[in-house]
Amino acid sequence: MPSRSVLAWLLEEEQPSIRYRTLRELEGRSATDSECREAKRNLPKIGWAAEILSRRSPEGWRESSRNLYLPKYLGTNWQLLALAELGLTREVPAIRASCELWMARSPLKGGGVGGFSNGKGHLCFTGNMARSLIRFGYGEDRRVRRALDWLVETSHPKGGWTCWSFHDGPAPGRNLDSWEGLSAFAAYPRSKWTGAMQGRVERAAEFFLERELHHQGERYPPWYRFHWPVHYYYDLLVGLDLLTGLGYGDDRRLRFALALLRRKRRPDGRWNLDAVHPDVGGAPARWYKEHPKQRPTPLRFEVPRRPSKMITLLAERVLARVDGVL
Repeated sequence: MPSRSVLAWLLEEEQPSIRYRTLRELEGRSATDSECREAKRNLPKIGWAAEILSRRSPEGWRESSRNLYLPKYLGTNWQLLALAELGLTREVPAIRASCELWMARSPLKGGGVGGFSNGKGHLCFTGNMARSLIRFGYGEDRRVRRALDWLVETSHPKGGWTCWSFHDGPAPGRNLDSWEGLSAFAAYPRSKWTGAMQGRVERAAEFFLERELHHQGERYPPWYRFHWPVHYYYDLLVGLDLLTGLGYGDDRRLRFALALLRRKRRPDGRWNLDAVHPDVGGAPARWYKEHPKQRPTPLRFEVPRRPSKMITLLAERVLARVDGVL
């Protein structure tokens, strides 16, 4: 568990999203606990979630009514991905209206959600959308369930997914960056997994574990920096949160990533937000340098290289799972 001073910092009332998640995920409080209920009531009123909701149009979109995906990373799609991590659910009318608009504008062929205007699905979009809708309370919705089935159908037979092609059948390759499909199943109650889902999750988890969450190709520096919101990017904290959440906290192959996590803890017990996206290296960085006008506007809630409540919450949750507290 975090130190008393760090816990008090996470429980400050100015950010009810962090307070609510700390009470629920680190202290193990029941949703009916009076402090949890109060924090949840405050989610749409003050803090980051309230800031996002204040920019919402009456129809449910943000920035642009024509394209919910653009502009990166300020459009409706990106704002909803962030809101899903801040504890709100469709019980809030504004969330429900925005989710219905999101699903109506993102049909997936076959009746699911997570597709573009032509219904073509893409892992990053479908995985992120399914995970967020489950967190919003749409896990029983047939559109979300069909999206999960699509993720099963398009996964690689040996485990994992790829983000780098639009396809209808199994992906030709797989990579660590393609974590979104697995994250959707991590958010979906295990009691509702089918046998096919179970098999895909196990093989995908093994794909990540075989590579110790970071061995694939040349060393990629952004993977070793912690970010939030993560959008569709990967880093070692994303991997740790995902794998420990799926029950692999005692796997020896997480040792490298856990050692990095512990080294990055500040002397005061907190963790920094290392960077905001787009934080990229290699070819993407060169492309942005050559096309500066195409660089997306970051969606930022905290200051990079300063203590982060969200990163600290996620890091402490990972360590609590590994230590058997959660």
